[in-house]
Amino acid sequence: MPKMKTKKCATKRMKMSATGKVMRSQGGKAHLNNGKTRARKRNLRGRTVTDSTVTKTYARALQA
Repeated sequence: MPKMKTKKCATKRMKMSATGKVMRSQGGKAHLNNGKTRARKRNLRGRTVTDSTVTKTYARALQA
């Protein structure tokens, strides 16, 4: 049986945390930033935990 390959698009968009949660970057900060407040753009930085409905699918794509 050959090895399962990791989905490369998943590795570029998501990371696994040390506790096993799937972390993703937040959207909404790439363009049209003039109308957004400084605090709103600052809060979009960093990573957040994925929704529980898709966590299993994302984890399988990362660990395949």
